[in-house]
Amino acid sequence: MKMLWILAMKELRDGFRNRWVAAAIVVLGVLALALSVLGSAPTGSVRVSELDISVVSLASLSVYLIPLIALMLSFDAMVGEFERGTMMLLLTYPVTRWQIIMGKFLGHVLILSIAILVGYGGAAVVLTLVTGFSTEGWPAYATMMVSSVVLGSVFIALGYLVSVLVRERATAIGAAIGLWLVFVVLYDLLLFGALTMDKDQLIGQQLFSMLMLVSPTDTYRVLNLSSFEGVSEAAGIAGVASEAGLSGTLLISVMLMWVIAPLISTLLVFQRREL
Repeated sequence: MKMLWILAMKELRDGFRNRWVAAAIVVLGVLALALSVLGSAPTGSVRVSELDISVVSLASLSVYLIPLIALMLSFDAMVGEFERGTMMLLLTYPVTRWQIIMGKFLGHVLILSIAILVGYGGAAVVLTLVTGFSTEGWPAYATMMVSSVVLGSVFIALGYLVSVLVRERATAIGAAIGLWLVFVVLYDLLLFGALTMDKDQLIGQQLFSMLMLVSPTDTYRVLNLSSFEGVSEAAGIAGVASEAGLSGTLLISVMLMWVIAPLISTLLVFQRREL
């Protein structure tokens, strides 16, 4: 565990030195403030707070932004070390290959967690103090922040898998962009197209729910927009997740599996890779 922490702190220091943490905090904080202010119009429902409305806006933003930040952090985590020749040097120390992967992963998750906590959390605190936002929506807002860290962890793990499979940094960049397009844009377009062409309604609610779980971004979206009554009412999908049988435990488990599976695959590939 000591070695994991040393490697994680190295990645965290690199993140601060390369201005990754500062840039992510500024981007997330500014967008969180802007979306929260723009979406703070009264809804006419006593069950919907301003923070609930902010959760709807920020969950929609995070589906696009958090995976992108995570992939930019992780796409060259391995291939970059190989190209610079530092991987051989690193392995001369008393450190195993799985410790390298997990230490880097922990460090990148810490970078993303700090950015989300300060960016999203700071925006909510400022709005609550300055504009007098109700604090009733804090549980939903906190859930959104934690699940955003998990979503980012998914794409950090996917970025590692890309980074250990390819041989050149340029290839890793292209693969990372491709992953982002597939999970964030193309899958939803294909799913929407299938529903549009389904004239005989062969895709029922249960099948559609299972198809949503195929994508970690859709799982994240459903989790945040359906777990709390005020948020689901603000999003206009009250009761949809419960009717489809998608419990919070199931959604969280699916997201965690999306973290574990790519990490295990990365470890297996890295153990067999020749230096």
